[in-house]
Amino acid sequence: MKKIAIILLATTMTVFSAFATTTRNTFTGYYKNQFSLYIGQGIDSGFLLPPPLKPVPFYLFNLQYSQPTTFFSLPARQSLSIGQTLGFGSKYGWDWDKYTIPMVMLSGDVRLSEYKNLYVAAGAGVGMQAQQNERLGAKLLFQFKITAGYHINNNWAIEAFMHHFSNGNTAPENYSYAFYGLGMTYSF
Repeated sequence: MKKIAIILLATTMTVFSAFATTTRNTFTGYYKNQFSLYIGQGIDSGFLLPPPLKPVPFYLFNLQYSQPTTFFSLPARQSLSIGQTLGFGSKYGWDWDKYTIPMVMLSGDVRLSEYKNLYVAAGAGVGMQAQQNERLGAKLLFQFKITAGYHINNNWAIEAFMHHFSNGNTAPENYSYAFYGLGMTYSF
């Protein structure tokens, strides 16, 4: 399983690296590097696009490094993320303390729409969490993300996001993690 995950991560990085661009990119402007910090509120839902109706004491802190690229001629970014989930107490039948787990992800985001300083993007990724649990019965993680962003200036942008993490049905337990939150990006 670990070998498959490593092969998938290496393939994803190679594919995204082959499409590097030197023109303006929706995410990073004319810069080649970007750091982002995301903070999210957990939602108890098993849906891919969960409604934000059942917030739980479960949080996401994510630090991300990105570089600009393209995906089928659309502006995109390739990213390496280090995240930490933090759970406190019980709610909706789950003991959220058990899901305080670090994770690492490789992902790509693709711009769907852009108007002046506003943009909308979708992304996907693959990664690992430090331990499996009864909510996600595997260390292997797949990510789906929707983002809406606003460029404050050439270097700074803010983003609202929805992240969905699951094991892609690679284990019998797949109740997923879902987060809504905000992020700040700095391009340089």
